[in-house]
Amino acid sequence: MSLQRRVKNSQTPRRISRGSNSYQTNLSAWKLKEDLSNSKSISKHGQNNPVEDSEHDDDHAEDALQVALRYFEKGPFKTSRSKDKTLEKHLKTVENVAWKNGLAPEEIDILLNVALSGKFGSAVNSRLLKCMIPATLISEDSVVKAVSWLCVGKCSGSTKVLFYRWLVAMFDFIDHKEKINSLYGFFFASLQDDALCPYVCHFLYLLTKKENVKPFRVRKLLDLQAKVGRQPHLQALLSLYKFFVPNLISVSLSVKKKIYFKNSENLWKTALFAVRQRNQGPSPEPLKLILGPANVRPGKRKWNAHSLIPVLNSSSHSKEYGEKGMSLSDYLGNNRSFPVEQLKSFPQLLQNIHCLELPSQMGAVLNNSLLLHYINCVRDESVLLRLYHWLSQTLQEECIWYKVNNYEYRKEFTNFLDTIIRAECFLQEGFYSCEAFLYKSLPLWDGFCCRSQFLRLVSWIPFGSFSEMKPVLFDHLAQLFFTSTIYFKCSVLESLKELLQNWLLWLSMDIHMKTVPDSPLETTFSGSMNSVSKLIHYVGWLSTNAMRLENNSTFLLHFILDFYEKVCDIYINYNLPLVVLFPPGIFYLSLLSLDSSILNHLCYIMHRYRKNLTAAKKNELVLKTKSEFIFSSKTYQEYNHYLTVMVGCLWTSKPFQKGSYIDPEVFKKIGVAKYKNSLNLVHHPALLSCAVSFLLQEWPEGRTVNVNSIRGKKWNWYLDYLFSEGLQGLKLFIRSSIHRSSVP
Repeated sequence: MSLQRRVKNSQTPRRISRGSNSYQTNLSAWKLKEDLSNSKSISKHGQNNPVEDSEHDDDHAEDALQVALRYFEKGPFKTSRSKDKTLEKHLKTVENVAWKNGLAPEEIDILLNVALSGKFGSAVNSRLLKCMIPATLISEDSVVKAVSWLCVGKCSGSTKVLFYRWLVAMFDFIDHKEKINSLYGFFFASLQDDALCPYVCHFLYLLTKKENVKPFRVRKLLDLQAKVGRQPHLQALLSLYKFFVPNLISVSLSVKKKIYFKNSENLWKTALFAVRQRNQGPSPEPLKLILGPANVRPGKRKWNAHSLIPVLNSSSHSKEYGEKGMSLSDYLGNNRSFPVEQLKSFPQLLQNIHCLELPSQMGAVLNNSLLLHYINCVRDESVLLRLYHWLSQTLQEECIWYKVNNYEYRKEFTNFLDTIIRAECFLQEGFYSCEAFLYKSLPLWDGFCCRSQFLRLVSWIPFGSFSEMKPVLFDHLAQLFFTSTIYFKCSVLESLKELLQNWLLWLSMDIHMKTVPDSPLETTFSGSMNSVSKLIHYVGWLSTNAMRLENNSTFLLHFILDFYEKVCDIYINYNLPLVVLFPPGIFYLSLLSLDSSILNHLCYIMHRYRKNLTAAKKNELVLKTKSEFIFSSKTYQEYNHYLTVMVGCLWTSKPFQKGSYIDPEVFKKIGVAKYKNSLNLVHHPALLSCAVSFLLQEWPEGRTVNVNSIRGKKWNWYLDYLFSEGLQGLKLFIRSSIHRSSVP
């Protein structure tokens, strides 16, 4: 029997009741035996094709399941060997069907009542709970009835623990949560049970809404924490409460973002994936996020492969709408919710944003740009928490370098990371669950597997305290950075440049946001600037040491200067009062580079630094205020020193006169022996070829080339020639920092 038939049966009134007589049971058993004998006879004569055999097997399994369900509803029976064999047979029937096809909502309703009513022993109840795999969804009413059995106290403690683990694992399969949320007080009271506490905390973490956070519950959690210590599950729930109502919790909480809970899906994970594959087909290739619905159409996969991102499916309401043939207007009028399956365009989203019914599994939003728009606009904390929880658990389970067996799913995991990154780019915001994944996985990462995806996740780390991130993330990244190839170093620098840009954009938009008291993040203005400053200094430290390791590579220096091109314009472009200069090791290597493009880039950066410092100085004079943290006299002195050195090297032929010393051997290696008198725009090793080309172009008849002849008018012509060669950074620097009247 197909899944559609079983789901249809689950929506009809129950055919079997507790009052069923033994005649019905015996008749059903006789019919089952007759079907089995007919099946064997047909198979023996070879009259059925394989497709018909498969359908017949499904029908047989379905009939056997119905018999098993009637058996469990009637039980328990007096123990005897024959009854034990019957019980085991029906248990195996339920397990086989559940793990192969999943169970319909009504079948789960029956088995939940059996498992939690205490009719059978704990071993039987545990086996029933472990095989409760939904084929589609789980009815909220079934969960409410199951919770009512907990009040009776007939099931054992181990059964209660397993039930809460099942609730957490199946949370996104439950069609609605309103009635369950009304039982919030009962679940909260269960925290007193030491064995249940971690799993109840996990369930409450998923279920909690802002209106559930009450002062008496905060006090109860704090008392419980004082009694048992700072347990991760209690810290998680307290952090969530503080997120919703910050003024209720004044104590400091753990600032390290981590996965607070153990994964409760392990018992059901394989079966859930197998059921999804059978009912929905294999997983898709990654989709591009466009302004429209995302329809998943998978490709061919192995039998045990799985789709990491669920198919878009709101709840049983959409199925009811489709099956009953209701018009869309009637459907919306009756239920006051709009199913996501019907969402086709952005105008439609705007019209129904107040009544949109989110998918039962939040991971499905990653492939749908319209739902990402909804998340970005509505900013519902409970929606984000559901999404973050799903991401945390999935990343933890599917990371291919956690387990050796996962490496065969490299392509699937890579596609999954690509989908997450596209969603973050679409929202222009990083996910905190991805940040926690980076903290946990970076020490185990080899720097090669999924490199592009991993470094792009680094670039989307949400803004936070750099001091707290450094030991858990950036120190591990530095170890890989120094021991890897130059191409890896360039990739890391590019990723850190994008991270800086994302942080600056976030701060520039939220610069006027009020700080949150006792927040674990450095949300004060000076604290935020301090984190950005530390990130820039960290990159400067990486860059200086990388240039030593890579023998002053010009290729690597291009990426370093790209980063500082972003740094030099922080004040003007992002309206943030911060100016951080590059370290001396990078400045002098760029100034004495043999590559004219490097020198040109350095000149442009110095020009932009001048613009930003001048603007900051004017602003200080207008406001008559001065921030010693941001613009100390040391910053201006350091820039003026760099400026003096550059003017001496490019214009006055008097480099390194004050406060600097460079080993003369360095200049011998680059072919400038008399650097104190000859280093300028003509004799600079990066521009010497330009000077020769200029002379050959202007005076082709000359027998000898004498670059020392470039003086007076020729100097001005030579400058125009350099500018025409595309050295626009040099042009801007000379016009802003050098008086042309002082021609050598």
